[in-house]
Amino acid sequence: MLSVRGGASYSKAKIQNEIGSLTGQYVVNTSTGEVATLAWYRASGEPAGFADAGYARLGDLPAAKNYSELTVVAGGSIGFTMPDVPQWRVEFGWDHISEIDYNQNPLFEGGLITSEGYHVDAQSGGIQSSVASDVLSVMAFYDFFDGIKKPLKEVIPYIGFGLGYGDTKTILQLTDSYGDLSDIYELQNFGIVDDAGVIQFNKSETRTSNLVPIAAIGISYGMNERMYFDAGIRAMYIPKIKWQLTSADAEKQRDWFTADKMIYVNAMVGLRVEF
Repeated sequence: MLSVRGGASYSKAKIQNEIGSLTGQYVVNTSTGEVATLAWYRASGEPAGFADAGYARLGDLPAAKNYSELTVVAGGSIGFTMPDVPQWRVEFGWDHISEIDYNQNPLFEGGLITSEGYHVDAQSGGIQSSVASDVLSVMAFYDFFDGIKKPLKEVIPYIGFGLGYGDTKTILQLTDSYGDLSDIYELQNFGIVDDAGVIQFNKSETRTSNLVPIAAIGISYGMNERMYFDAGIRAMYIPKIKWQLTSADAEKQRDWFTADKMIYVNAMVGLRVEF
């Protein structure tokens, strides 16, 4: 048995801040109580009337927006029908969810309390990024028909389930859009500080591996004894996908954010040839 398929993929996940214990430094206008980043204060020529407002933990900022994207998907399978139970078939498959651009500015946004007790409405980081996944799977399908021979010129519903190995590649280009990152010494491992004192971060690539549960539902239509038209939906669950900062020599990595509980819903049509 051979099959090919293609279609659209909708993906959805919760974006989780993974930057941990990094802290941004802030100043406060002693007249108005307005809090600003230290980078803004320096870039403004260190105006009078400001005092140290302390540090705030950037790892406590929530994502400004969760992940929800649409792209294309393609795949293929080889397999066999169980000889004694023709309603059951087993397929070894591959699905490629094409690269999706994921861009956000700001990436993180929310309220923080500094070490000196000041409240700051913080925004952190802008990103241009992408994600693409390949899933190798073993699937079992059950075709709903009576007898020992599949009917022709009839719609045959089916369900399927299986397990896959997912390999996901992410690319991250981080920018210090809000001036809270360039004063953090540790982050200078992941880019070059320009003449204005702003870190120009490296473009970083990360690969994440997961076990992927898969469920499927669909219909097939026998055009002749060997060729079947197939239309169906496959849902894939990927527990976690990482985006990391990487040093120029690739020896240092730092988690920046993850897409947790990623769901791919793939709507596909294809052809299946049975021997």
